[in-house]
Amino acid sequence: MCSAATIDAKEVAKFDAMAAEWWDPNGKFRPLHQMNPCRLDYITGQIALEHDRDLRSQAPFDGLKLLDIGCGGGLLSEPMARLGANVTGADASADSLPVAQRHAEQSGLEIDYRHTSAEDLVHEGAQFDVVLAMEIIEHVADPQSFLDACAALLAPGGLVIVSTLNKTAKSFALAIVGAEHILRWLPVGTHDWHKFLAPNSVENMLKTSGLNPVDRKGMVFNPLTQHWSLSPRDLSVNYAMAAVKPAP
Repeated sequence: MCSAATIDAKEVAKFDAMAAEWWDPNGKFRPLHQMNPCRLDYITGQIALEHDRDLRSQAPFDGLKLLDIGCGGGLLSEPMARLGANVTGADASADSLPVAQRHAEQSGLEIDYRHTSAEDLVHEGAQFDVVLAMEIIEHVADPQSFLDACAALLAPGGLVIVSTLNKTAKSFALAIVGAEHILRWLPVGTHDWHKFLAPNSVENMLKTSGLNPVDRKGMVFNPLTQHWSLSPRDLSVNYAMAAVKPAP
């Protein structure tokens, strides 16, 4: 059972309704499947940099404890496990987790999936070397409290990576009007533009949580090639940010 002040029940219900389609690359989560290689480039690069790991090795993240909060069907949890990390996947959507667990078992991966919240994990005293909070902060009820919990879950020297949508006219046009209403890539109502966050806002919240932001990059979609790429300048729609918990 999971209960926390930052969980938005209406947002959870949206993902419960789509849970069966997590691993369908042409289904409702098609945009995430398309974005995943770009997300993984950013995540693996930041982990390797901050934890001094060689991505050319067979299991570069061996020994690292990693939390994928808002893991959904496990689209990020699984590649992290393949890279050697000890992965915990947590989600407030009870319907998504059986899908994630079944797919992991079919893939021969051991991932600790839990129906829980970041706050509940804090109360358990859990600690991780890496916390991934990808495409979740725009769905929580209280972003600052959510990031406070993520910070509390980090061991000293640990890394949190957050990705979300910028609050711009362009993000409204592309992520809501385009993706939901015109292209129908996502069900109408998946996103609420009023809950999108500017990069400076997220950076300030990370600092308020006691973390040191170390990097941020845009994730840019090319409609001609249907591919995503990282950009050091264009954060106008999707972006990711990394922050480190200071060692004592």
